[in-house]
Amino acid sequence: MTRNLWPLLATAGALAACGPVAPPVAIGQRVAVPYTSVGLERVIGQNAAGLVQLFGTPDADVREGSARKLQFQGRFCVLDAYLYPKSGAEPRVTYLDAREPDGSTIDRASCVAALTRREGGK
Repeated sequence: MTRNLWPLLATAGALAACGPVAPPVAIGQRVAVPYTSVGLERVIGQNAAGLVQLFGTPDADVREGSARKLQFQGRFCVLDAYLYPKSGAEPRVTYLDAREPDGSTIDRASCVAALTRREGGK
């Protein structure tokens, strides 16, 4: 009886080796945060004055040619707002980047919400 099981066990073992293989998991790899504009409606398209009204005085103001980056720092995050002119008009926010103070990725809309709650923009 055990002699009849060997072919069955050998076939089962061979078939088990044909199963799907899970991809290796990298330990410590950062997860990319999806880039969406949901929750950013009050920031995208704003000019510098609108950002100051919303967040207060920027912690950094960097200009390069006609482009400008305003940085706002809070307890939970840092927000970089990039303003570019279009057709000679006043520069407006076209891109945002957000991170935690240690450099870790954070959702941009969450950062905007946190920064709008700081008193006097700070």
